[in-house]
Amino acid sequence: MPQTDQRVGEYVLDAKVGGGTFGEVWRAHHHVWTDQLVAIKIPTNPQYLRNLQSEGVAIHGLIHPNIVRALGFDPYAEVPYLTMEFVPGSSLRPFIDKKLLTIPQTVSILRQVLAGLKCAHARNVIHRDIKPENILIHERVAKEGWDAEGVVKITDFGLGKAANAAAGSIAYSASMNSPAAKDIAGTLEYMAPEQRNGQPEARSDLYACGVLLYEMLTGERPAGTDVPSDLNRAVPKNLDDIFRRSYARLDKRFASADEFLAALPTATKSAPPRMPPPIPTRPVAGTNCPKCKNPVSPGDQFCMHCGFQLVAHVLRCPKCGAFPDATDRFCIFCGEALIPQTVPA
Repeated sequence: MPQTDQRVGEYVLDAKVGGGTFGEVWRAHHHVWTDQLVAIKIPTNPQYLRNLQSEGVAIHGLIHPNIVRALGFDPYAEVPYLTMEFVPGSSLRPFIDKKLLTIPQTVSILRQVLAGLKCAHARNVIHRDIKPENILIHERVAKEGWDAEGVVKITDFGLGKAANAAAGSIAYSASMNSPAAKDIAGTLEYMAPEQRNGQPEARSDLYACGVLLYEMLTGERPAGTDVPSDLNRAVPKNLDDIFRRSYARLDKRFASADEFLAALPTATKSAPPRMPPPIPTRPVAGTNCPKCKNPVSPGDQFCMHCGFQLVAHVLRCPKCGAFPDATDRFCIFCGEALIPQTVPA
């Protein structure tokens, strides 16, 4: 398993910033230029290694302000890895869960997501897993606003494939136990009908963007025939209509990301956003417990030897009460999305 201060290629691992069953994402610094930060994706499961190879191939050459850029790739190294630009800030998920977004901000975010997809689709690559966790919000949005170039970035093209390629073989939903599940990849709630049938295409990403739009406007995922204004009376009719055209059967859906973009209202300047607290730039625990003097690991909240509390404020999962790592974005016990917190020194 990867660990802090481990060397991977030209980089040294600092802290885990995300992870799941198949792999982990770490923030790392260059071994010589220590101020050069990157994100490194490392597989922890042989199945994920094949997915990492797919992602490395899919995002090669995808250079766009709204796509996390690949910087290095070696799936055959002793520790296989994909190096990407590091985006300080948060995923879109906390903004939705805490209902921090205004309608103009929602439109600005969706415009940037669609701009990134337009680039990917032009290169015959579909993402297949557009969801809030795969949309990153750069911390500079707090100063520059939502219309600033590149403050919204699409990440995790692990399911991305050429549009004319066969469907993948990794099922991402534990409930998908049917024989057809091997031909389906993605996250069920954001998955277009044709993608569930193992036939994804570029417009499948636009369906997911419709779910994303609804969720940003209401804080909920779409259900039945409801439109966003049914839950949020401030939503204008034109956004209801746009949602209907994206969250629709393939033959009634927007034909392209470009057409979807053209339908959106022109972005307007809005007040600076309320940003979730940033992920800590370094683990904060010392090398020895101040009480029993035994060694402790960076990121520990309690001494494993005597139980002494090492941090001023203990991070707990709001859902199950477990003690996740300070850099975790999701609780490893129940899967609850965690708002990144600044851990006091």
